Amino acid sequence: MPHSAPDFRVRAQLSELMDEPCSPDVMRACLRDLARVNRWFLGYRPTLNWLDTIERRGPEPLRILDVGCGYGDALRRIETWARERGNAVELTGLDLNPNTIAIASEASSPKSAIRWVAANVFAYNPDRPAHLIVSSLFTHHLNDEDVVRFLRWLEKNAELGWFINDLSRAPIPYYLFLWFSRAARLHPFVQHDGPVSFLRTFVADDWRRLCAGSGLQPDQFEILNFKPARLCVSRRKAR
Repeated sequence: MPHSAPDFRVRAQLSELMDEPCSPDVMRACLRDLARVNRWFLGYRPTLNWLDTIERRGPEPLRILDVGCGYGDALRRIETWARERGNAVELTGLDLNPNTIAIASEASSPKSAIRWVAANVFAYNPDRPAHLIVSSLFTHHLNDEDVVRFLRWLEKNAELGWFINDLSRAPIPYYLFLWFSRAARLHPFVQHDGPVSFLRTFVADDWRRLCAGSGLQPDQFEILNFKPARLCVSRRKAR
């Protein structure tokens, strides 16, 4: 992290420790702590709220793909959401790192039907297109050019719509997480990467520019704020 005061007006060009090679044990410990943070700070709520607005289309299971699934905790929460509502789903978690996929599978119940895939999203061609594609805390790891590329990929591969769940670049959540991660004695990687993530992520004007760059019209997407410190982008396609 920078020693000088951050400039929140622009996305920071910084790296995160978890994006670099590390041992499976270190990765597992970091991912577990991030899952705890997601639970404590209602990180799943934006995605689940959006899923509740999606209308069922016949008896076919709803195919949901989670890109950059990490520990798989968000997708396991979606599996619980579907079970509680009696919704038939086919869930797939996609991540670039094979170690991460192995850890996500290991953390899942033997009764879970989630399919885990290690692949680069831009090279991934599913057997059948997903109805819905979601991502959580993924896009801030990409540069602007690849965010635009990802938005175009979402448009091509999601039949019904997509939902991006990420952070909001602002001073208050940055400093609060900086303090909280130390007080809670989270893994040192998480103490470093959490504040950096806030500096690498977006404000609403960023998303308007990136969506426009991908060819989306203003009436084709919605930017949503969720407390605490989530800024999300949703797209629902016309039937």
